[in-house]
Amino acid sequence: MLYHLHNWLSSEGIKIPGMSLFGFITFRVLVAVILSLFITTFYGKKLIKFLQKKQIGESIREEGLPGEESKKGTPTMGGIIIILAIIIPTLLLADLTSVYVQIMLISAVWLGMIGFIDDYLKLRGKRLAQQRGEKYTKSGTDGLAGWFKILGQVGIGILVGATLYFNSEVKIWREYVGTNPKSVPGHIEKNVNGKVKYFVPANKTTITTIPFVKGHEFNYAKLLPASWRDYTWVLYILIVIFIITAVSNGSNLTDGLDGLATGTSAIIGTLLGIFAYASGNLVFADYLNIMYIPNLGELSIFIAAMIGACIGFLWYNSYPAQIFMGDTGSLTLGGMIAALAIIVHKELLLPIFCGVFFVETLSVMLQVGYFKYTKRKFGVGKRVFLKAPLHHHFQVKGYHEVKIVTRFWIVTVLLVVLSIATLKMR
Repeated sequence: MLYHLHNWLSSEGIKIPGMSLFGFITFRVLVAVILSLFITTFYGKKLIKFLQKKQIGESIREEGLPGEESKKGTPTMGGIIIILAIIIPTLLLADLTSVYVQIMLISAVWLGMIGFIDDYLKLRGKRLAQQRGEKYTKSGTDGLAGWFKILGQVGIGILVGATLYFNSEVKIWREYVGTNPKSVPGHIEKNVNGKVKYFVPANKTTITTIPFVKGHEFNYAKLLPASWRDYTWVLYILIVIFIITAVSNGSNLTDGLDGLATGTSAIIGTLLGIFAYASGNLVFADYLNIMYIPNLGELSIFIAAMIGACIGFLWYNSYPAQIFMGDTGSLTLGGMIAALAIIVHKELLLPIFCGVFFVETLSVMLQVGYFKYTKRKFGVGKRVFLKAPLHHHFQVKGYHEVKIVTRFWIVTVLLVVLSIATLKMR
């Protein structure tokens, strides 16, 4: 809104001291970080007191893990403050006409609502049990039905995929190397480092980046027979649905220790900000020989707000946590990370820079799958890990919660650095 106010004042010839700063995206990025940090740190304390007053506390399943008793009753649904700290700076500082900003705002609200309903139903189950005088035992059947949660993730996947494929504002530009660039419809002429270059629109959506491969790009259309390529949009939307659902649930599974999912998401958000800036800047895109995505710069406002919100939330979510984000936050952060990766065409790098989410999800799948297999074959279920997800395995082995979280953060930093290196390692 402030960005649009600046544009209106400029068009009317009205000058207000300092207002011209809102024309610079770097200034708005810095303000977005500061504002999101302020919202989470200042209003986070107020939210904790409100949730405590309403007795909205976490119910911990008794699994014999160290420190689980001290976590009981800790306020949950703190993801509300994360979402607000992302949305408010974005609304104030970003260009709201940008299709990329619109996609991310809708994704944040949509996924936040799914997580909120899930958390609310869990809390309602706890209160109903207390009213009946029963001991409440949290189980996997609490909260939103699994199929309904998946349905919500599929819905946002369809919206994101269809928008990116069909919206005319979504474009990719590649350098033209032919003899007569001006004959190509939609060509643009740019001065890059003192040299005139011509760029032409490419297949805007179905091209993605492959790490460690020469040529480093792949078109999803090649997965289909030539006669089916008119339906590439169906394949693309299915891929988007799978990615958003997988990463969203991976983030949810990771949110089991104080500050683990929050800190990991902040680190990953920094990488996505670098990717967005590099792809949205013609000079950097040309230097790195990656696809140039026009008008991507405004997305950095949203990413900056997400990073600031996660770091600010860590003030209260780090060990010992005063508040948990709940599914309201974890599902939303995972889904937003997935959507951002798809927008910047780096979704095939997700298993690398979201390696912690990936391994946590894989540990649960291996644990459940092996247990069912051995029980069916031998009559007794066996386990791969002492406890799943993986962070609980290390807890059972005797590692302190803070050490596990810190090491998972370090691993994420290393994976992020490796992901940045893939821009030139091919």
